Amino acid sequence: MAELRYNPVLRDWTMVASNRQRRPDMPADWCPFCPGSGKVPDHYDVLTYDNDFPVLSPDPEAVNQPSAALYQAREAYGKCEVILYSSDHEAALSRLGPEQLERVVHLWRERYTALSDNPTHQYVLLFENRGREVGATIAHPHGQIYAYPFLPIKIRTEIESAEQHYQSTGRCLFCDITAAECTDGTRLIARNDRFAAYIPYFTDFPFGVWISSTAHRPDLRRMDAEDEAALADMIGQVTKGMDALYDREFPYMMVFHQTPVHQPETEAYYHFHIEFYPPLRAKDRVKFLSSSETGAGAAANPAVVEETAPLLREAIRKVCHQQGATE
Repeated sequence: MAELRYNPVLRDWTMVASNRQRRPDMPADWCPFCPGSGKVPDHYDVLTYDNDFPVLSPDPEAVNQPSAALYQAREAYGKCEVILYSSDHEAALSRLGPEQLERVVHLWRERYTALSDNPTHQYVLLFENRGREVGATIAHPHGQIYAYPFLPIKIRTEIESAEQHYQSTGRCLFCDITAAECTDGTRLIARNDRFAAYIPYFTDFPFGVWISSTAHRPDLRRMDAEDEAALADMIGQVTKGMDALYDREFPYMMVFHQTPVHQPETEAYYHFHIEFYPPLRAKDRVKFLSSSETGAGAAANPAVVEETAPLLREAIRKVCHQQGATE
């Protein structure tokens, strides 16, 4: 069964997908995303793969309306795709070369644009879950794309805040945040000519990096080939630095925040950025969500980001220096 159930308390939709209970833990000697598995082509570079256990579908099942008038349900219409970064089972974003990273970014842009054309899709989210610490069940590096028939609550809140800021100042909130972080520099960890990476003043994760466009770009559709190359470079720097920080594969959730696909008015004040939610607070210590955080949404960061940002900045500097020395 797959359906959407409305939460009248939060004014948001819950995706119900009992088929995801059947998701297996992959055996150590077999991977569905490796050539020869029968699931993917025997030869591929980057690849879009329809999710085997989707929470949303282009052909959803009909739903039964609940008996209580307070509640409502709707069909789980949408699309869930997997983005395979490489046929190489070890090719995480942090291990890809510049050209391969650009191919990944280009495929993200292609799929975001294609899914945005569907009038039923209201929001398209690109993301990656990396590591067992965040629930990843397949080790082969990959990202995902969900095309929702609704606007999720966190994105809706961000857009409302950005609109209020725009109405009161005439400026984009995210442009102002990025400019403030670049000017201060304390929490800035990397920068190129089109993107900046920093740990925001207010983040709730010790290494909760944002990658933000330094010019006002609302989403991937408004980017060109040079933007793709610069974004690939910045993602490469950040993920390589994360792995180098503790000399281990760094787990994270990485999420692309972009404009709603059919609300062109938001393009004036909403701004493309990527948010990382890494659970590590030390090499072998995980930040778990507390009851306060889960039950009240009251964020709590166990570290001061003015102390964690220099650690990640130095790790990026070292790994980029080493990479430059070997080229």
